[in-house]
Amino acid sequence: MHLLYRSMLRRRLLSSAALLSLLALSLSSVLLIPLQARAQASLDEQTQQLIVNAVEAAFELDLYNNRCRQDRSGRRTENLNKILASGFRMTVLDAQDDLFPEGYYRDAQARMRKDFLARLGELGGCSGAKKAKLRDELRERYERAIAELEAFP
Repeated sequence: MHLLYRSMLRRRLLSSAALLSLLALSLSSVLLIPLQARAQASLDEQTQQLIVNAVEAAFELDLYNNRCRQDRSGRRTENLNKILASGFRMTVLDAQDDLFPEGYYRDAQARMRKDFLARLGELGGCSGAKKAKLRDELRERYERAIAELEAFP
């Protein structure tokens, strides 16, 4: 009787171990897909455009503050990072890598920097931008973009 009980117990343990192995294998396959890739796959075109707009707005405002106000904090980008991480499980760099046409954050940043500096040059540098109230325009765009992201369900 004792031998029969041990044999049954061993079979149950083996079937439990097999079930746990199968569960671990399926869980690991889900974990191999990065969180941000799964989150981005579920984003529709309009949401992706909202994120791109917010990233560009934060980048431009931080660049203006850096160039014309000697404020190198990058505060707007950091605030956007918090919103994207909590609401969309991505960062600004993830968005630049995955949602921008360049496909690589450094290329996206180089393009945005080039475009902004060309605009700043057209205004006559920082002094012309201050007269044209560019900072106010950039801040309004940033705040509007953030409000749209925060209103997202």
